[in-house]
Order: sequence, then structure tokens, then C-alpha cells
Amino acid sequence: YICIYHTSLYCHHLLTSAHRHPLLSLSHPICSCLPISATATTTTTTILTAYLHLCIMIITGAPLIAIVALLGLAVDLNSNPKVVKELDGMEDAAVHAFIQKKMEYLNTSRPTAVNLANALAEAQKAMDDALAVTSAEGATNREKLCKAILTYAEFMLDRDVKDNKAIGQFGADAILAKTGAAERKVNIVTICNTGSLATAGYGTALGVVRSLQGMDKLESITALETRPYNQGSRLTAFEIMEEKMPGGRLICDSAAGALMQTKTVDACVVGADRVCANGDTANKIGTYNLSLVAKAHGVPFYVAAPITSLDVTLTSGDAIPIEERKAEELISTAKAPAGMPCWNPAFDVTPGANISGIITEKGVIEPDADGKIDVKSFVEKHTS
Repeated sequence: YICIYHTSLYCHHLLTSAHRHPLLSLSHPICSCLPISATATTTTTTILTAYLHLCIMIITGAPLIAIVALLGLAVDLNSNPKVVKELDGMEDAAVHAFIQKKMEYLNTSRPTAVNLANALAEAQKAMDDALAVTSAEGATNREKLCKAILTYAEFMLDRDVKDNKAIGQFGADAILAKTGAAERKVNIVTICNTGSLATAGYGTALGVVRSLQGMDKLESITALETRPYNQGSRLTAFEIMEEKMPGGRLICDSAAGALMQTKTVDACVVGADRVCANGDTANKIGTYNLSLVAKAHGVPFYVAAPITSLDVTLTSGDAIPIEERKAEELISTAKAPAGMPCWNPAFDVTPGANISGIITEKGVIEPDADGKIDVKSFVEKHTS
């Protein structure tokens, strides 16, 4: 069984290894990120339901999207009667094509986040390797694939938490060094949700805040509500309150300028769905606005993301596919008149020139003397 479930604090993930327990049936309850309570669950039983959960944003957060997509594929391979019938007895080449088609389908669910494409590519390699091995137990191709996906998903869950904790520490140290606040506590601003509800645990940008809290260096954390989907007010505010972060408060997106004008803000730290070779960063809509306000007030602006979110194949943010959501989401949230035309992009691109540093699990990518961020060289150094 695979379970992703929510406890009183945040998402805990329980995976029972395939090699310890036979895969008789799979489904996985997952934390829904739609309700205000952030404690509801929903169940994924096929690749279609996994796809829908990603599309309608029951699941949010680039790292978690990738993990849930893989688990949805595992469920489909093991429990969907039609798939079971098609796969059993299928030749290796046909199996590869069959899986590739399903992965391409999943990858269209949320096109802006690069984590999903990276995870699917890595999982494909793991499955190809599994098919190439003759099983001593006489396992079918479908059983080999299920085990390979589960093993890789377990690896992703463990890696994500480990990487997030490293991001948290690197980020906390960078902010304290940048602001010269080693002897005092700092005031942080963030947008969207980048905590345990958006990752396998701990969080990226909110993980940096957690690390500051753990070091007793956090004076306050301000979350933007993050319209139109309100991930900040529904999810980040929930995590802030549950973990009793000091100075926690919520503001509307348009109040960020007034906050920096009248209060002490030491740094902004945000997440990322995709970071280009030049540092241009796609993140939740409103992030670009926040970066402009921060730049105008001389506030350091950091991006926190794992290396799996860095896409050095794109030279700039102009090439990032920006997902556009349905008008109904904006109209219903804002209580606007029915039928009102809308433009509802889910993400925007923050230029690398507005970013003080990109915090990863391997360290912080800082601008050079000319203010340029070289993501490609950093990735080549740490992944070769």
C-alpha cells in the first residue's frame, strides 16, 4: 500500500516497500490542498484521478506534484483492470511505449514546473533498467515496473526531505550573512505555499524560515495571501500557526509595498517551479511583483529550490511555458460577475536581475560582479 496522509501538523508520507509486501492492490489517500482546514484527504485510484488531482490543484507544490504523479502511475499499473490486462504478457518494447505514453499524459497536467518532467525521465530510466533484468521470482513486466516506480518514489520522498533541510540551512546562513543580522533576529516575507504541504516534508522557502526559527533567529514571518488561489492564506498560514512561528502574520498581496515602507523586512524568500540558466525564475503569480517591491526597498530577494527545479536547457524565462488557469477560478474566488472575461496566469517570471541568490541543497548561487546568475555552471559542477 502507498499512503500519503495528513496528520494534525503536516503531510507525513508512508510508503510500504514493494520488496517487503506484495502489491495486491494500491490506492493512496492524499492530503487535499483545497480546503481551508488543509486536513481533508482524497484518494487516487487511477492515472486519470492522479492527473485530475494535479490539474485542479488538489495537489500543489512542484516537488509534491512530481511524487504524486509517480504514485498515480504505480496505482494505475497495479490496480486498473484494463491496464493490468493490457500489460501482462506484453513485450518489452511495447511496454516501454505504453509507459512513455502515460508519462507524456501526466507531464501535461502542470507544464510550468520542471520537477515533474525530471522525475518522469528518471523514473523511466529506472523502469527500463528493471525490464532489462531477469527476475528470479519470474515477475511479470508489470510487476517489475510497479516495484521500480515504488522504489524510485521512496527514494524521491527521502531525498526531498534531506534536500529541503539542506536548503533551509544554506538559506538561513545566507540571509543572516547578507543582512548582517548574525546578532539579531530577522523579519521574512514569503508568497504561496512552499512548506510541508507542498513537498515531501520541511519545505523549501518555508524550510528556510523553519531553519531560522530553529536557530532562534526568526523575529517574524509574513505570508502574502497569494491570490487567486489563496495558498498563502489557506496553507502557509496554517503551517505558520501550527508550528507556532514567531511574529506570524498574513497580508493581502497588494500590501507588500506598504509593509516594506513602514515595517522592518530583512529578506524575501520564495519557491520556484522552474529556474532558467540565467536565473530567471517561474513561480506563483505575484512573485515578480514582490521582487520589484523588494528591489525598490533594497530588500534581499531569495529563491529556494532543489536542483531538480533548475532547467539549464532554457536560456531565459521567455522560454518557460506559463500555465493559464480557467476564468472560473478567478471569478468564483473574487466574487466577480459571471461571464466576466479574465486573464488568469498561474505563474509569472522573476528576472534573475531581481534575485539576490538561488538557494539549493548544494549551496547558494549568487550573482557575479556584473549581477548575472550562472545557473548552468553551478549545475554542471554539482551534477557531473
